[in-house]
Amino acid sequence: MTGPAATGPDGTGMGSTGTGSTGSTGSTGTAGTAGTAGTGPMLEVRDLHVQIASRRGLVRAVDGVSFEVVKGDALGIVGESGSGKSMTLRAILGVLPPEARVTSGQVLLDGQDLVPLRQTDLNRIRGPRMSMIFQEPMSALNPVMRVGPQIAEGPLIHLGIGRAKAAERALDLMRRVGIPDPERRYRAYPHEFSGGMRQRVMIAIALACEPEIILCDEPTTALDVTIQDQILRLLAGLCRETGVSLVFVTHDLPVVAQVCQQVAVMYGGQLVESGPVHEVLHDPRHPYTLGLVRSAPDFDNVRESLVPIPGSPPSLVSPPEGCRFHPRCKFAEEDCLVTVPPLKLLPGGRATACLHHERCIEALEAERAAP
Repeated sequence: MTGPAATGPDGTGMGSTGTGSTGSTGSTGTAGTAGTAGTGPMLEVRDLHVQIASRRGLVRAVDGVSFEVVKGDALGIVGESGSGKSMTLRAILGVLPPEARVTSGQVLLDGQDLVPLRQTDLNRIRGPRMSMIFQEPMSALNPVMRVGPQIAEGPLIHLGIGRAKAAERALDLMRRVGIPDPERRYRAYPHEFSGGMRQRVMIAIALACEPEIILCDEPTTALDVTIQDQILRLLAGLCRETGVSLVFVTHDLPVVAQVCQQVAVMYGGQLVESGPVHEVLHDPRHPYTLGLVRSAPDFDNVRESLVPIPGSPPSLVSPPEGCRFHPRCKFAEEDCLVTVPPLKLLPGGRATACLHHERCIEALEAERAAP
């Protein structure tokens, strides 16, 4: 991958493959590149900036985010509400709200930059090459159109097949995603389905044109834990069987651990840590990631109490100077208040945007050594 070099563990410049630097300084690089499912990146997001016009001013919703996904791999993007996760997905697919726009950066799908394309050109990519599973299926599905024809619509338009074959394809997809009695449910309306079944319909629609990559915007948020587990197993299985790549946005760390190989942590519109999912979640190298892990239940390592992250997420209209997490960080020092930390490459495909990431190691060692 071309672009400025990342900063290595010893402070020297690193090659642009692997994990690089992001942030408001404009330096670019990548996260989530250590997957082994493919030989090269299918999707590359380079130094992406998205701004939203509001009455309070320009919201810097996505501020210098870079990552890549290889074929057959799954990248999880985690962070609090308002961290820029969903806006990043919408920018990739080109479905930003009217008040939002990509101000700079690239979204490369197999080397083709999607940012400058017109909507008519993007419509040829959405479905056949890239699709999206939205957070709330009841609002994403057409309430006055039967479910089967909604699944068949994509193949009918994009694959150029006849109505009979499109209907057969829709029925086959309904069976694959576990919708019982598909011949009867084909003619049903979305309101006749449960939340879990509606989400299965959304997955069938996303798979209908055999895309190369699926963007998942918190697809299990509104589901109970049993249905959530079924949906996650279904997505992971489809990823293995079809070789489709996933970008999975969520605030739920166990969900990422179950589905993804790589994880990117976002805070205040920026990427603050990335790497293999189990390494990042078990040994975080950024205070924000450490806070997320400590505030989430862990059934393998039961804690006496969960520790919330103090304070509130930063304003993206006027974010704090230096590291955006410093007002909430107990490890912050004077340089954190003025220096924007680059996303620094660490051994093992890890990266962190923390000037004092060794404090996380010390805190974890002390916590594990405690009786």
